[in-house]
Amino acid sequence: MSDSSRTPADFWFDPLCPWAWMTSRWMLEVEKVRPVEVRWHVMSLAVLNEDRLDELPEEYRRAMEGAWGPVRVVIAAQQKYGDEVVGPLYTALGTRIHNEGRGITPEVILEALDAVGLPAALADYADSDTYDAELRASHGEGIAKVGQDVGTPVIAVPGADGEQIAFFGPVVTPAPKGEDAARLWDGTLMVASIPGFYEIKRTRTKGPDFS
Repeated sequence: MSDSSRTPADFWFDPLCPWAWMTSRWMLEVEKVRPVEVRWHVMSLAVLNEDRLDELPEEYRRAMEGAWGPVRVVIAAQQKYGDEVVGPLYTALGTRIHNEGRGITPEVILEALDAVGLPAALADYADSDTYDAELRASHGEGIAKVGQDVGTPVIAVPGADGEQIAFFGPVVTPAPKGEDAARLWDGTLMVASIPGFYEIKRTRTKGPDFS
């Protein structure tokens, strides 16, 4: 099936977030079972929370300090090498950060860049604000579609009237596969398309399952 016949699904992620990682792996499965093409974009938990750091627990504040590096590297790679590198680089980072449980380290970033054939020099952007304007613009585009009261991931798809329908999540563990992935996608689109629909939620009783 050609890309032109697939429905675009814009996906905003922060590599730090394990729940966005779970949802992204589900979206890769959806591409196999539905005529969907995922287009990857960065958003930033550090940007999202920068005006309310004083309200956050100490552990989360420290996490936000480390959150800048990966998104800065991804946005720099996108600016220099194009949109097509974003998804593979996210996969390389997320596999090491989440599946391998290694967190965010300079070694992880360097290995991820090498895995997708990108130059090691891009790792220097982890500590650089060179592309922060572009990062904030990408973040802002996703948040503008879904609102301020959410985090990552954000997914936007074309609606019946031509306008994009955007939603947070779904938050799911483990990432569904095969027909389960297809059914969750169909159901998510159905509820998201209902005028006035905003939220379905229940308390999480499990952590991310990367199996």
